[in-house]
Amino acid sequence: MIKVGDTLPHTTLMEYSEVEGEGCSIGPNAIDVAKASAGKTIALFALPGAFTPTCSAKHVPGYIDKLADLKAAGVDEIWCVSVNDAFVMGAWGRELHATGKVRMMADGDAEFTKATGLTLDLTGKGLGLRSNRYSMLVKDGKVQTLNIEGPGKFEVSDAETMLSQVKH
Repeated sequence: MIKVGDTLPHTTLMEYSEVEGEGCSIGPNAIDVAKASAGKTIALFALPGAFTPTCSAKHVPGYIDKLADLKAAGVDEIWCVSVNDAFVMGAWGRELHATGKVRMMADGDAEFTKATGLTLDLTGKGLGLRSNRYSMLVKDGKVQTLNIEGPGKFEVSDAETMLSQVKH
């Protein structure tokens, strides 16, 4: 399992773009995790699924609400990672008004999630292999803090906890 001091897995995430620009076409675009995290401070959080209750009502909105505070504390970008496809993540981001605030990163094949060792098997509940709920502060591709939630919990991966860690 990934731990503090480790480098993010050299994988690719997908991000849906609604507008063309900065080398991105409209639609799903491949994001090389190593290149996208190089030289940046990233508040990364992952969750079991788009449009799910806790994720939609608390997790993503918390990071949107704390965007200005996180940026003021030195965070360059906020990434939300979920084992969903880029189309779903794009639609979810639109619904939550996350565009330009939180990068909605799709891990459709769970490649990133498997590489971190933070999988959550929800087979039998109709969801299959998913990501555990967690957050991490990443600086120049290296994990500085890691907050892994217990089963069914939402206590340590929230935006408030991340903000307190960024300030230290």
